[in-house]
Amino acid sequence: MASKDNDTIAAVATAPGRGGIGVVRVSGSQLAPLAKAILGQEPRPRIAQLCRFRGNQGDVLDEGIALYFPAPHSFTGEDVLELQGHGGPAVLQLIMSRCFELGARPAQAGEFTRRAYLNDKLDLAQAESVADLIDAASTEAARCALRSLTGEFSRRIHELVEALINLRMLVEATLDFPEEDVDFLKAADAFGKLTAIQTALEKTRKEARQGSLLREGVQAVLIGQPNVGKSSLLNQLAGQDVAIVTPVAGTTRDTVRETIQIQGVPLHIIDTAGLRETEDEIERIGIARTWEAIRQASVALLLVDAQHGITAAEQEIIVALPNTLPLLTIHNKIDLNQEHHRKQGNDLYLSAKTGEGVEALRTELLKIAGWQPEGEGLFMARDRHLDALAQAARHIEQASQSGDRLEFLAEELRLAQNALSAITGEFSADDLLGEIFSRFCIGK
Repeated sequence: MASKDNDTIAAVATAPGRGGIGVVRVSGSQLAPLAKAILGQEPRPRIAQLCRFRGNQGDVLDEGIALYFPAPHSFTGEDVLELQGHGGPAVLQLIMSRCFELGARPAQAGEFTRRAYLNDKLDLAQAESVADLIDAASTEAARCALRSLTGEFSRRIHELVEALINLRMLVEATLDFPEEDVDFLKAADAFGKLTAIQTALEKTRKEARQGSLLREGVQAVLIGQPNVGKSSLLNQLAGQDVAIVTPVAGTTRDTVRETIQIQGVPLHIIDTAGLRETEDEIERIGIARTWEAIRQASVALLLVDAQHGITAAEQEIIVALPNTLPLLTIHNKIDLNQEHHRKQGNDLYLSAKTGEGVEALRTELLKIAGWQPEGEGLFMARDRHLDALAQAARHIEQASQSGDRLEFLAEELRLAQNALSAITGEFSADDLLGEIFSRFCIGK
């Protein structure tokens, strides 16, 4: 009996709903009988064939293109059959049911990509980039995900791991042959090699942080007293009316979220209820949600009326904000009185009504987020990648301070190598793999 990791699985690989084309993807080690039963003939490898897809009585379920990729030259590394038929849900369900009759089972989320990883067709970072490419919200993010998929990020990691392995060999040789003292490591420039690794790792970390920004974006929360123009600014940034704007203070009762792109970086803007003391129960609930949004934000945008500046009420808001949360104070309504348009410190001045100064706000948000476009070399990175890189950097820093304690040096180098290897999956726990692939869509 086939194990769960090589039995035959099937799924609709195209998006749900009606369309001109629908694709059913099938993969497994026992695919040939299923393919012959559905197609009525032996499929020809890597050739697009116009076929009739048949039911168990020989009846025609659909007509379309069949593509057969024998193992190991396929996406999953197993035999893979793709049936490209018409995109109606009912037709696709007929084909899927026929596959199940012939011994296939429904694929789990991400199972095709998981099999590609288990069969060494992709490493873990490349496998994750499949989902990142599908989820990319901008052309810049898509390009970065594609670079990761083609192995750019993995290549950087493999180079670092290889350098660590070579350095560990020097240290372990010194430990295994005590007659070779520390002078042996000095002659081999071991600590010079360690410094070079440290420099290369820091460069990779910097680029990974940029790639992570393209994936995760920046969460900016608009806060301030009622009627200072938060909803108007949200509409100005979004380029459309996504929030209700009226002269009545307290119009916004709940959080309103909108995502826009700035140079390819997703900006998740959250408009919130005005912060004030109130007896209105519904408004109080909205204010509580405002503080929850503040706790989850990357940056707080405090709007104040440019005619009045920062009042005691705004000072109370500033004092109550988390100390670690970046704060940008924005003086709105400069169109009403230009005399108040006097820049103070790092504050911004704009008009949410006319749009004056909004472009400067976009630029400042990218600066706060740490966005530094690096041209064509960026790759996609996830939070777990950043954590692993940071962990490796800590161990290498500890190693650089080891002095003559060779056992300590060897252990820190080993831990740094393990942290980096977890990125590509060469050193990963099964529960991590399950978490990663469960977030994929069905059919991938």
